Amino acid sequence: MTPTITLLPHALPTCPNARLVLFAMRRMGAHGLADARAAHAIFTDFGQSFRRPLVLMRALMSDLAHSAEGTIAIAPCCCARMTPAEAALITILARIETAPDSARFLMADLLGTRRVEGTLMSAAALAAAFADEGRPVVG
Repeated sequence: MTPTITLLPHALPTCPNARLVLFAMRRMGAHGLADARAAHAIFTDFGQSFRRPLVLMRALMSDLAHSAEGTIAIAPCCCARMTPAEAALITILARIETAPDSARFLMADLLGTRRVEGTLMSAAALAAAFADEGRPVVG
C-alpha cells in the first residue's frame, strides 16, 4: 500500500484564496462545471461580485480538460493535502502575473503539451479576477 504522503506530497496552501480555488477545482473536476457547492463557495466569498470568478473558474476547468494530453490528478475535497497537479495549478495562478515564463513551463508540464497559450490565458484571467476583488492567489 502506498503511503498518503507519496500520493499527496504537498500541504494545503495557507492562502484562503488558493484554498477556494482548490476547493472549486476539486468540486468541478469531480462533479462537473455546474457544481452547486463550488458555485456557492465562490458566491459566499465574493458576494455580489461572484459572477466573473465563477465563470472564469469554469472556463479554466474546461480548458484544462480539453487541453491536457493525459489525466490531471485531483484529490477529493476532504483531503488535507494536494496532488502535484493541484500544487502546480495553484503555483501557476500565483505566478502568472509576476513570473509568466515560469507559469508557462509549469502549465506545459501539467498539460503535457507545448501549446498552452489558451489555457494559460484562462489562468491569467482567473488570477486577475481574484486580484481585482482584493483576493490574490498566493502559492
